Amino acid sequence: MRRFATLYAALDATTSTRDKLDALIAYFRAAPPEDAAWASYFLAGGKPRQSVPTRLLTEIARTHAGLPEWLFEESYQAVGDLAETIAHVLPPAARMSELGLTQWIEERILTLRGASPDTLRERLVAYWDELDWSGRFLFTKLIGGGFRVGVARQLVVRALADVAHVDHKLIAQRMVGWTDSSQPPDAARYLRVIAPADDANDDAEGARIRHDSERGLPYPFFLAHPLQADPATLGAPSSWFAEWKWDGIRAQVVKRDGRVWVWSRGEDLITDRFPEVVALGEALPDGYVLDGEILAWEPGALAPLPFARLQPRITRKSLTKRVLADSPATFLAYDLLEAGGNDLRLQPLHERRARLDALAANLADTLAKDLLRVSPLVDAFDWEALAALRDESRVRGVEGLMLKERASMYGVGRTKASGTWWKWKIDPYAIDAVLIYAQRGHGRRASLYTDFTFAVWDEADGVRTLVPFAKAYSGLTDEEMREVDAIVRRTTVEKFGPVRSVTPTLVFEIGFEGIQASPRHKSGVAVRFPRMLRWRTDKHIDDADTLATLKGFIDDRAR
Repeated sequence: MRRFATLYAALDATTSTRDKLDALIAYFRAAPPEDAAWASYFLAGGKPRQSVPTRLLTEIARTHAGLPEWLFEESYQAVGDLAETIAHVLPPAARMSELGLTQWIEERILTLRGASPDTLRERLVAYWDELDWSGRFLFTKLIGGGFRVGVARQLVVRALADVAHVDHKLIAQRMVGWTDSSQPPDAARYLRVIAPADDANDDAEGARIRHDSERGLPYPFFLAHPLQADPATLGAPSSWFAEWKWDGIRAQVVKRDGRVWVWSRGEDLITDRFPEVVALGEALPDGYVLDGEILAWEPGALAPLPFARLQPRITRKSLTKRVLADSPATFLAYDLLEAGGNDLRLQPLHERRARLDALAANLADTLAKDLLRVSPLVDAFDWEALAALRDESRVRGVEGLMLKERASMYGVGRTKASGTWWKWKIDPYAIDAVLIYAQRGHGRRASLYTDFTFAVWDEADGVRTLVPFAKAYSGLTDEEMREVDAIVRRTTVEKFGPVRSVTPTLVFEIGFEGIQASPRHKSGVAVRFPRMLRWRTDKHIDDADTLATLKGFIDDRAR
């Protein structure tokens, strides 16, 4: 446990990819296989369920620390993170536990769920009393359901590849289904992941995926690189397929042994969320796997609905008739990975695409209208013409273009070894907004105000008022964050729990990928993926943009 807590703290303390990778490699080289199994599960995206209700967790910690409620609350407001607050206020540990991560997870943490309040109180106090600060912080994150770590799954794959001296693409394939909660990690599974390369065994990895009829495993997803250069540097357009870049949920539909599974790119099993996509899968022949995008799309419409219309499918506990009607879903296929139980990934894309088109044509009379769509190819005779079509992206409800080498195989992760895919996105929406609220960050930013709420001017009825429309925490340098933090502290007007209301003095250019009308928000709009593009030190707050300008983006997209 102590070793993993040290790793967690090291990962949380840096933004350097190289430093994170070095820390991961050092951990996996030293950790016992059973502990490395659980660590890789969490770091790759496995989600620990909350074991202790937040209110009870807070009460037990406050009582054990001997703090009055008001003082604990003030401490929480100052720190901004419950697990970190608890780690700070608890009395010093009486002894240090030597138990490994596996013992802590399997013998302690997993047994807490469903225990009585008295049992939880007794156990938590005893467990906290065996851990240092970093151990308490990690333990409390795990039992509170708040475990998050700033590490991409691909970085974990790279670290394991370094430890195993095996190509990272093979490690990625071996880790398919790794975070599936129905099969907890163990030492034997972990040792198979990092086993030496062997041609016979490595060929069997694809077979393992195809023949795991209990879980219907997907293939590792092939990811695109962002295109920053002039596309003319890619050579002749005839060597590339161009498709629209859709804003949905990347998914694979798997049909094997008469059963259907739908997997998201994060390897979450989302079959029960999308019965329409399951209906598509049921119409497929056995041994077929489609790669594509789940989109909110009304039957007969020319363009998809905003991504937000899909969210109830993921967030609602049950799918009512109203949710299904308000959030109609379709599957837009753009690749065929398996046919008749045969792995097609090593075939060139133009051959896989021809087979996909033929499959869709054969199913046209079987499926309900619009249930299966094939991502249309975008034809243009040169890059300039393609760029002109790309400029129409927002009207079409897409994010730009995808460029895929016609000869490319279907690779593993973000690689160029199998042929390249590029995402050629349009520039984000941008608007100048005023900072009005601030909240402390988390982890290494817990002592700074880094999470901000931004507003634009509402000029209704001749009165100018600032109306909040977005929250953002990324986009500034560490030095800029420190400068803004100092200004927040000097200009605080009121406190609302962990949030500070500040005198409006700062203007920032806020970028975002999408926008839609939203009656749930005071501004009447909701934006997607907001972030700070730059600090507009050259602008006064009176020069910030208006709500009318913001809503104009919705009107522009509709035209």
